Amino acid sequence: MKLQLNGSAREVKATQVEELVAELELPLAAALVEHNGLALLRSEWSSTALSDGDRLEIIRMVAGG
Repeated sequence: MKLQLNGSAREVKATQVEELVAELELPLAAALVEHNGLALLRSEWSSTALSDGDRLEIIRMVAGG
């Protein structure tokens, strides 16, 4: 499936947001996801299906000081 991920075209195997975060090897607790312009709660990731052409923005939070 082809998605727009952070502004770039990307081919992925995932069919749900939760699977995509795992496929990208991002830590679940440190990721924020926007799907087609809608920010998702982490509890929605497993029930949010991906479709060809979807637009996602994934931000990884990093602590520092």
